[in-house]
Amino acid sequence: MTRRVHEVMTGNPVTVEQLTSLAEAARVMRDAGIGDVLVVDQGRLLGILTDRDIVVRALAEDRDPAETTVRAICSSDPLTVGPGDRVDQAVDLMRRHALRRLPVQAENGELVGIVTLGDLEVERDPGSPLSAIAAAEGRDR
Repeated sequence: MTRRVHEVMTGNPVTVEQLTSLAEAARVMRDAGIGDVLVVDQGRLLGILTDRDIVVRALAEDRDPAETTVRAICSSDPLTVGPGDRVDQAVDLMRRHALRRLPVQAENGELVGIVTLGDLEVERDPGSPLSAIAAAEGRDR
């Protein structure tokens, strides 16, 4: 049986509007226990912002996190997968583009989840030590 993305993804992705400050986005990530947020403009996906982006693209460049918007430093136009896509398609896309996470969009553009390397490890080998870490509550995806 071929597994589908909706079976392995993390649902209800956390989003922030494009004009959100980096400081606020960092608080959202902290409070949700995650390492990334999807950047949107009125629900339409514009990009993805990771905790690493904040450090490397903002703090290391002396940008003020209270004044810099997420849109200014996020990765724009991220690749996406659909909830009905095959898991092996998502894996191939991540491998070819060296990605750690993929937003999951329904056909109507609605953001329904995110699939991460951790999600895929849990799918591949549920008993592995990496899978146990990835599946731990409060994990940083």
